[in-house]
Amino acid sequence: MKNFDPRECPIPERLNIAILLIAAPATWTLLYLGSHAPWPWVCAAALLFAFVDFTPFSLLHEAVHGIFSADPRRNEIFGVLTAAMFPTSFTLQRIAHLGHHRRNRTDKELYDYYLPTQSKALRNFWLYAGNLFGLFWFCIPFSTIVYFTSPWLYTSRAFIEGPARRLGFEPYVEEIARHPRGRIWFECALALVYQAAVWRFLDLNWRGCLLCYWAFALHWSALQYVDHAWSPRDIINGAWNLRATAFARLTALNYHFHLAHHRLPLVPWNRLPEFVDPAEPQPSFWSIYLSLWGGVRPAPPMLDQNAPSVRLAP
Repeated sequence: MKNFDPRECPIPERLNIAILLIAAPATWTLLYLGSHAPWPWVCAAALLFAFVDFTPFSLLHEAVHGIFSADPRRNEIFGVLTAAMFPTSFTLQRIAHLGHHRRNRTDKELYDYYLPTQSKALRNFWLYAGNLFGLFWFCIPFSTIVYFTSPWLYTSRAFIEGPARRLGFEPYVEEIARHPRGRIWFECALALVYQAAVWRFLDLNWRGCLLCYWAFALHWSALQYVDHAWSPRDIINGAWNLRATAFARLTALNYHFHLAHHRLPLVPWNRLPEFVDPAEPQPSFWSIYLSLWGGVRPAPPMLDQNAPSVRLAP
């Protein structure tokens, strides 16, 4: 794997903006078809939406790491815009995702394994309902609504040690609760206004919208852990560079090269293929995905609880 020099990997801001200007109306079109087209077209629209809606999320992921734009202000603006499409608060997503990089494969973030002190049945519920049936994505808009309507509840010990703990999100929510509420609340409000505007102007109905977003939820929730499942229990190296179809890789902006990303979080998406070591294992998305249906396994020991830190964002 080649060495990383930020000067050799300029941020493709214009390309990112161009992709967003294509992806946003594409998602609107598919949502409209999902609500108004004949049934066969509805199914086709939902299937395409599952992939196309991943593109704004991948651009959000770039903004979280400060590599959507080299200009911090524009990076924040596009981060807020792409977060609204998800829908979530950009600040909330940044806190959660950078926390994921710090906790990856530790005892606080395992979905493919269970510890001796944990209930195997509960961990299987997280795996099946959360990763494989899409619940993890549905928790995102739910948490946005909760934070908007009751920020005091979202940041309370009752919420952190209750629903957040039972769903496996306690470390994330605990960090979010320490952040000042004002900006997160405002970004949640923008996200809900955006979603309401799309619903109103496209005259969407709940059946078509639910089908499209459930298809996306199945894809997004699965990929969040397929790219980590059964990988070494190592904070940095606990991920995979997955083999996937060209279409899936294109719409996800190389998100499948997740090991390269965890090793070098400041490499923009368009340069990630250069940092994939062909000598290392590259399992297919489907091989890992299908294996997860076998349920959680006993957790092996952590390889390195004190892995060296890496820069996650500017």
